Amino acid sequence: MGFPKANRGFLSACVVDTNRVEARKTSSALSKHVTCGQPAHVLSSKEHAVAFLQHTPVNIAIVDLECIGGEVELAEIVAAAPRAVLIAVSAKGSVSRAMNAMRNGAHDFLTKPYTNEMLIEKLEAHLGVFKSSGSSSSPSVPVEAKTPVASNVSSNKSVPTQFEGFVGSSSRMQSVYGQIKRMATSSAPAFITGESGTGKELCAQALHTRSARKAGPFVAINCGAIPANLMESEIFGHARGAFTGADEARAGAAELADGGTLFLDEIGEMELCLQSKLLRFLQTGSIQRVGEHKTRALDLRVICATNRDPKTEIAAGRFREDLFYRLHVLPIHLPALRDRREDITALAQTFLKTYAAEENRGFLRFSNCAEALLLQYNWPGNVRELENVIRQVVVMNDGREVTEAMLSPLLRDQRTPVFSDVALTMPEPNMVTPRNIEPLWFQEKQIIETTLETFDGNIALAAAALEISPSTIYRKKQSWAERANG
Repeated sequence: MGFPKANRGFLSACVVDTNRVEARKTSSALSKHVTCGQPAHVLSSKEHAVAFLQHTPVNIAIVDLECIGGEVELAEIVAAAPRAVLIAVSAKGSVSRAMNAMRNGAHDFLTKPYTNEMLIEKLEAHLGVFKSSGSSSSPSVPVEAKTPVASNVSSNKSVPTQFEGFVGSSSRMQSVYGQIKRMATSSAPAFITGESGTGKELCAQALHTRSARKAGPFVAINCGAIPANLMESEIFGHARGAFTGADEARAGAAELADGGTLFLDEIGEMELCLQSKLLRFLQTGSIQRVGEHKTRALDLRVICATNRDPKTEIAAGRFREDLFYRLHVLPIHLPALRDRREDITALAQTFLKTYAAEENRGFLRFSNCAEALLLQYNWPGNVRELENVIRQVVVMNDGREVTEAMLSPLLRDQRTPVFSDVALTMPEPNMVTPRNIEPLWFQEKQIIETTLETFDGNIALAAAALEISPSTIYRKKQSWAERANG
């Protein structure tokens, strides 16, 4: 089912905010970039919004949480406009508040103050019908040609949000993008943490690409992949004859990165003796090649990354505390894929498109069951594991749609049992009496509520597992409330 039809076939919007200045600013941005000159409806309270939305369908709702009384109150807005893409905004932004807002029906979250570009980027991710952020042109297709994306979990029709190679529009990744944008302008060391496969080198490359050093070299070295006895030479270089096999002088990674960025991946693997030399380089800005007494002044930015807990490594005596504080100037943490499940579908679709083209396959989408399986798996190997799974599927199969049977047995064997607490077997024939049979609506309610509990209240994930639309759950919840009040 598409968007409700708006005037002249274009998108319509409403803004729920008691701050008239901010509401007008948002309305103006929507009018310029989204609704083709059609002004957004401005509402100043939850009651006014609910009454308005019950009679006037809209495609987009921008809702200030302070105006309506908090995240829990979003449920009434969602029930009144179940098909609208809803962006919750608040001056009291936090990860927990963003997650609570999305659990209560918001598709995304923005912290005030936000720019027009940030708002349009969010909408672009969920609607999938606009041109790039900041464009003042009209939507390129009529309203009914697309379906809104619910928390990025519905479908293979969405256009994934991409940022410097990253894919994902979850609140956690939006926070990462914001940090990269702010940190990129500095020359201070950056310290990236995160599990293996979360994209730490991609983050380092983004910091370099967006910096004033982007014209300079980006040199990456994996401290865990080079033997300890060669590490110093790899980083600082060596003079001819410095050791057996050093037949000629050679510049190290630091020298090669002069004028640009040196990325030290898995720095937790570096030997303590070399850590002291790295510390000296960071303090003085100069190096000595192995076997030389001459110092060489360098101008570069150092970015490092580790999948270990730095504080644990320091306590265990494996990492110098003074080096940690020298490097840990601008910290950034990349979330595990299981902590941003709403990005899984977009990532999988991106990988499917890439490898289908590379392997000359006809895949276009995932079946509902396959998509639910991807969403339920915990992904211990994070984005790298997801990429490998999709590549394996594409290489070993062909078709228009990826099915559950095509996915790795590891995923199929470890999926979450959605109906683990619901008795789906029929009672013995002699046990069947009118007292044992519940009305259909009540059985639906039990199944949906149990599934919501399985996914910690995330309506989008529950809907994907049940192979229904998120709006169906909203409508069901509204009908249950009406029964209770009736």
